Amino acid sequence: MFSVLQVFPDPAILAIISVLITGCAGVPGLFIRTGGPGQYIAAAMTLLAALLGIPASLALLFASKAATYILDWSLPFGSCELAIDPLSAFFLLPVFTVGAAGSLFALGYWPSASHRSTEPGLTFFYGLLAASMALLVMARNGMFFLMVWEIMALSAYFLLVTEHEREEVRRAGTLYLISTHIGTGALLIFFSLLAARSGSFLFPAAGTLSALSPVMMFLASAALIGFGSKAGIMPLHLWLPATHANAPSHVSALMSGVMLKMGLYGIFRTLTFFSDPPLLWGATLAVAGISTALAGIVFAAAQRDLKRLLAYSSIENIGIITAALGVALLGHASNNATLTYLCLAAALLHIYNHALFKPLLFLGSGVVIHASGGRDMNLMGGLGKLMPKAAILSLAGVIAICGIPPFNGFISEFLFYLGLFSQLQTTKMIFIVMLVPALALVGGVALLSFTKLFGAVFLGTPRRHFNSHAREPGWTMLLPMAFFAMACLLIGLLPQYALRLVSPAMVSFMPDVNFAAAYPSGYISGLGRLSMVGFLLLLIIVAVTFFWQWRLRRKPVVFGATWGCGYQRATARMQYVATSFSESAVSVFDGIVRQRVERPHLTGLFPRPVACLDFPSDTVLEQIITPVFNATGGAFAFMRRLQNGQMHLYMLYIFATLLILMLWAH
Repeated sequence: MFSVLQVFPDPAILAIISVLITGCAGVPGLFIRTGGPGQYIAAAMTLLAALLGIPASLALLFASKAATYILDWSLPFGSCELAIDPLSAFFLLPVFTVGAAGSLFALGYWPSASHRSTEPGLTFFYGLLAASMALLVMARNGMFFLMVWEIMALSAYFLLVTEHEREEVRRAGTLYLISTHIGTGALLIFFSLLAARSGSFLFPAAGTLSALSPVMMFLASAALIGFGSKAGIMPLHLWLPATHANAPSHVSALMSGVMLKMGLYGIFRTLTFFSDPPLLWGATLAVAGISTALAGIVFAAAQRDLKRLLAYSSIENIGIITAALGVALLGHASNNATLTYLCLAAALLHIYNHALFKPLLFLGSGVVIHASGGRDMNLMGGLGKLMPKAAILSLAGVIAICGIPPFNGFISEFLFYLGLFSQLQTTKMIFIVMLVPALALVGGVALLSFTKLFGAVFLGTPRRHFNSHAREPGWTMLLPMAFFAMACLLIGLLPQYALRLVSPAMVSFMPDVNFAAAYPSGYISGLGRLSMVGFLLLLIIVAVTFFWQWRLRRKPVVFGATWGCGYQRATARMQYVATSFSESAVSVFDGIVRQRVERPHLTGLFPRPVACLDFPSDTVLEQIITPVFNATGGAFAFMRRLQNGQMHLYMLYIFATLLILMLWAH
């Protein structure tokens, strides 16, 4: 790490320059109308920013103190301060990594040659979104934070409505705007109260506020609503499924892999202001997190839309991170250093892990959509034979997200389990162990969901004729997927080094905890043995693969029709579809997710062809939020009648208002 600091004597300036390069990457394409060069320039600039920003972020992550700068502005909100401490540097790494990978992927997924009308705007707002998220974690002034937050929100909106000619996309954009501005309103209340309390819009220094006053409880609630709605914590998740499903796939990767983490960053940063977060805060986050994880993965299991499944799975992973953070706060409030260390390490490491395997899966979904021409998994199948490289890389993402070794998802969930089980010897926090069966249930349903995804998309035989795009994607699409798959594998094989990567952020988040003495040496050696098991498992997989290939080369391969269970000829309609695979498991959670079934009505001796349709509904949105909005709309529709354009009625309104005011005055 000293070599990095020597090469980059001022890494903070380098990080800021990388942010500016990323934000300006899409500008040349707005003026180059020939198609092609602008997009390649943007990709080159974004990759350059990543090559500069990632080493700078690593240097700042391991730096002994934060780098601070003051922007010269004339707005009446105090000084505008930028600072990069280890916690900010920790969140900068996914911004540069996922942003660059998505920009490269877009060259093959959304080429300007075939998308001349939408590509310039898409590329511009993509760079602006990535730059705003990087600038967000540097902001230390509440009003400046909100300005950058709004730039981030609007950039994501314009990216979402790229295909605005589709009604589904427009509806998703409207829902997103409403949800994000409700969250922004809560954050405006939060920063206003924080400024009234501290006397300035500058962020309070770490540990300078007490959380025990009633005002602070209200302030924390506003922060949880504002940041929790961006992170996708249920029931504040309403915008997320439709947004991720309808945005271009590399945009979905950036939103899920990074933008959701901005909500988590806000929660982490807010918690650093307080010296004594009570047990109630930790319990609230733990319950909200595990409920979000369980409900999110149940909704994911019920989906037939490929990208909606991935979107609900993002909610599940945000829930796991939030639950781990809540348990870490419980450990901190009860002076349980071991519990605090293990669960905080699990939360932070899972942020990195999710920023790797979820972009991999969303980029894989883009490849699948190119090949199949749609997102309905019930109409897919057999793509593994047409694009084996993309199938193998997607399989790596599936294994990682299911928490199966030797990939990275297993490590963070293992640390969380380890923290929960560490309380078996104590009676003070024994109730925390009750989270174990809920977390295990989440893992089981996740395994079902992604077995369904991979099997319905890549295995079996095609359920319909694919068009000419059903072929192996180019290197610009495969290379980012391969990078994410390799990163997932490396963290799974070398967990002890991944733990060192998150340690500076842990110390920055909780500087009063002696983490060096909190982690027993037996756990460290256990991670080393876990690494050896991972390498052994990988060796076995490679050996079995080579042995199988050797056997296939020695004997002739004969192809024949699969036995059709008594039928003369098997068809694709005889195999399981995505819905039928998970139907029995989803029916257990009928109270959480409701399946809508439209059964055909057959009439006459020779009825026309009809279809039986089934699709899951979002219970919170359709049973609670939508009726409230409809009732509000009805009330305002009645109020609209008062504005009828007749002058004598307006004069009557004025007279009635003056009369009421006179009576009120007396």
